[in-house]
Amino acid sequence: MQRLLILILTLLTSICVSAQVNIWEGTSRDVEVELIPYPVEGQDNAGIVICPGGSYFWHDMEAEGHDVARWLQQNGIAAFVLRYRTAQTPAFITRYRYLFRGVRYPDPQDDLLQALRYVRTHAADYGVNPEQVGAMGFSAGGHLVMSGAELFSVADRPAFVAPVYPVVTFTQDFTHKRSRRALLGDGRKHSRVLCDSLSLECHVPADCPPVFLVNCKDDPVVDYRNSELLDSALTARHVAHRYIQYETGGHGFGASDKKGTAESRQWRASFLDWLHEICPKDLRLVSKNN
Repeated sequence: MQRLLILILTLLTSICVSAQVNIWEGTSRDVEVELIPYPVEGQDNAGIVICPGGSYFWHDMEAEGHDVARWLQQNGIAAFVLRYRTAQTPAFITRYRYLFRGVRYPDPQDDLLQALRYVRTHAADYGVNPEQVGAMGFSAGGHLVMSGAELFSVADRPAFVAPVYPVVTFTQDFTHKRSRRALLGDGRKHSRVLCDSLSLECHVPADCPPVFLVNCKDDPVVDYRNSELLDSALTARHVAHRYIQYETGGHGFGASDKKGTAESRQWRASFLDWLHEICPKDLRLVSKNN
């Protein structure tokens, strides 16, 4: 009977999705960027904008997008999956951006900024506390949300950020070169100014919002030292944060129940514990659900 109730609850929450919105509609920007809300009942809920990974070329919309949103929703947290602009596969294959602009920095950052503003402006519609709208990102999406915490104005920054196995540096010998190329563009990927300005370990502000950082030592895609660099920078600036490094789990597991390892999948419960600690007690954070 208990399993049946859990199954019914899972099915109900999986279809509890509001209509997607174009965050740039009604503005002067002639672009379409999709935001998919996963609302929860009640008011004054925490809200999280989710940025899936994909090397700034594409998106993992399932394990790092919709799976994450459903998990958060089941735990009383309103989630918003952002399909921010990426360079996409043709740019990866042809390198046409040597000749044409294409999608590049600051397009993804602009999209995150607009998504945060959209959620805060429509907070009452989604039952969200506008002062508790955070951002969670994976891999390149982790770089995106952390860049928002560092580079946006204080009023526009996420209230908290959760970079999961993030890309961090664009200057070290263990840089994730595919993400750097995608974000900066083929003709700018070796720009010292841009590489320095978007290396997250160099720009942590003293008033950075709280950070939940997690990665795995055996990550075969984004070198584990990226997260260690960020942890050191956060520590040096005395920023409130929690850093968890697992021995196993690899990369790209998101909120999947199958990807990664039993060890790495513990990050979800740890994140909920952390969020309970940093959010006001009146926020509707319900029982932890791995």
